[in-house]
Amino acid sequence: MKILVIQQKMIGDVLVTSILCDNLRKAYPTAIIDYMVYESTKAVLEGNTSFNRLILFEKKHQTSKWEYFKLIKSIHQEKYDIVIDAYSKLESWLVVLFSGAKKKISYKKRGREFLYTNTVERTKTSKSNLGLIIDQRLALLEPLHLKIELDNFPQIYATKKEHEYATSLFNLHAVNQSKKTIMLSILGSSLDKTYPLLYMSKLLDFIASKGNINLLFNYMPSQKEEATVIYDACNEGTKSKLYPQVLGKNIREFIAIMNSCDLIIGNDGGAINMAKALGKPSFIIFSPWIDKKGWATFEDGIKHVSVHLEEFKPELFINKSAKMVKKENALFYKEFSPELIYPVLETFLRTHAV
Repeated sequence: MKILVIQQKMIGDVLVTSILCDNLRKAYPTAIIDYMVYESTKAVLEGNTSFNRLILFEKKHQTSKWEYFKLIKSIHQEKYDIVIDAYSKLESWLVVLFSGAKKKISYKKRGREFLYTNTVERTKTSKSNLGLIIDQRLALLEPLHLKIELDNFPQIYATKKEHEYATSLFNLHAVNQSKKTIMLSILGSSLDKTYPLLYMSKLLDFIASKGNINLLFNYMPSQKEEATVIYDACNEGTKSKLYPQVLGKNIREFIAIMNSCDLIIGNDGGAINMAKALGKPSFIIFSPWIDKKGWATFEDGIKHVSVHLEEFKPELFINKSAKMVKKENALFYKEFSPELIYPVLETFLRTHAV
């Protein structure tokens, strides 16, 4: 049996969809399972043995019709028995159409049913603390009627070499590893997913005041200017606990460093999802325009906690669509003062850091 799973999206989605591969491997131990993802996300899948091969959707497949045609042709030649399309956008439709698979599974949506042999409803509410995104992905396995207990937790695998790298880096910068170390996801992937910079500085001062801890930053190289603004606005006591030089240059280096941390706090995004997949406690600040029920995965109020402005000021969201909130996101963020977050964050810190 040959199976193709498609998830051409960002790190969090690729991690979540990897549980399909995990369960397929459990149900069909001898099957050939391939996983199609964007090339930029492959690092989070290193060490995962649930699939046989990664098929990388590269830039050339987006910019060249000829390269895209060659990819589709190569997929057709594989003669897959099952294709599960968790992405279901234009890029994957032709792959599915020409795959020749006997069973083609995706989400139900008007106008594209002809592409698939089986479609499932994309549920709007989660029945557990797994998170809506997990429930939605696992639903894609329903047409296969697997006779196994489903695994639902995505995992990242850090190597011994990566552990040694992190230890060496901590030693180089005199990070005391006998203390709790907190990774701070200080910036989101975009401004509209980023807690206001000066508010973030206040949160860092609050965190630093709660114990004898180490604080590390996570951000993209292109965000160095914003990271500097946050650092400069912190008080001297906070700066004395910060190690801004301990910064991964790529995804695997971040994974190595995160694996040596005790917990993560910050903006919702790939860093949080990777930390969860490493088994680390998480505290997430969601952007006002994001509906947190999708990505507040495994939230139990203890190990995984998140906050959203709507929980504190629901009146601001009356008759407001996500699109409307996004348009006024800066104003909504202004209402999301650190003082609102302090009590919930203090409980989380008391449990995991102090």
